[in-house]
Amino acid sequence: MPHLLEVEGLTTVFDSDYGRTVSVDHVNFHVDKGEVVCIVGESGCGKSVTSLSIMGLLGRGGTVTEGSVVFEDKNLLTMTEKELDKIRGDRLTMIFQDPLTSLDPVFTVGNQLMESIQKHMRLSKEEARKRAEQILGKVGMPDPHSVMKKYPHTLSGGMRQRVMIAMALCCNPGLLIADEPTTALDVTIQAQIMALLRNLQKESGMSMILITHDIGLVASMADRVIVMYAGQIIEEAPVKELFAAPAHPYTKALLQTVPGIYDEKDRELVAIPGMVPENYDSIPGCRFADRCAFRTKGCDQPQSYRQIGEGHFVRCMLAKEGET
Repeated sequence: MPHLLEVEGLTTVFDSDYGRTVSVDHVNFHVDKGEVVCIVGESGCGKSVTSLSIMGLLGRGGTVTEGSVVFEDKNLLTMTEKELDKIRGDRLTMIFQDPLTSLDPVFTVGNQLMESIQKHMRLSKEEARKRAEQILGKVGMPDPHSVMKKYPHTLSGGMRQRVMIAMALCCNPGLLIADEPTTALDVTIQAQIMALLRNLQKESGMSMILITHDIGLVASMADRVIVMYAGQIIEEAPVKELFAAPAHPYTKALLQTVPGIYDEKDRELVAIPGMVPENYDSIPGCRFADRCAFRTKGCDQPQSYRQIGEGHFVRCMLAKEGET
């Protein structure tokens, strides 16, 4: 079966007064129908820029210089804005980190939902209103009829995020990109939102890309995991394989920073020293080498991205098949 989404050689740069910065460096991955793929890594690794590149929403200064993004057999990077607008919000949708800045403050929730429904589903105003109330109820919003008349700033953070989810799902998308959708929410609301997304994904059979820096969230959501660091994909594996046998030192370090419910009392959480480097495209060898506890002589040379197991790929010279 062909992949629903196939990204090949994606390279994204940003131009500013200080020069050109490579943010995403020759990224390759795919998403199949009905699959949940999690992209994890620290802030500044290129996760959000990857998603914005796919959606064609980079904004001023951002440019995709190489690669292709094929969604449902159409290369999104060769489309005009008008052609993209027919797909975005319909078959391909996105939930952003901060719903307050993503929703229009001068229009009611109902107006914003109905606009998308009428545009993509070609329904009458009354049909669109019923569809909007129905989808608000589906995402767990109490009294959808009343919420339709409210403005975004009058809702709580959790309610605004539910509106964003409703907006993303109202036209039955094939692929939903969720970019850290629970960043600004408290812990209990985070759990509710993620459970809601997972249930809706299973119910509708849509595919999902979940972008997060919380590797603990990945275990309950993902079918497959992509680990990004400094603009590159450094490891990819089925979720059980990744947790059982992480092959890259960075992936292993991420797992060691996460507390567990059944941790022994004397288990010490290990912080990753240093920070994600800037201008990382100028680093000739492994981009994680300066922070790596296993650094060796060959790490200053370019690292090939290779397969070490069934669906398991890694960018590290030390990684061997069947070994952690």
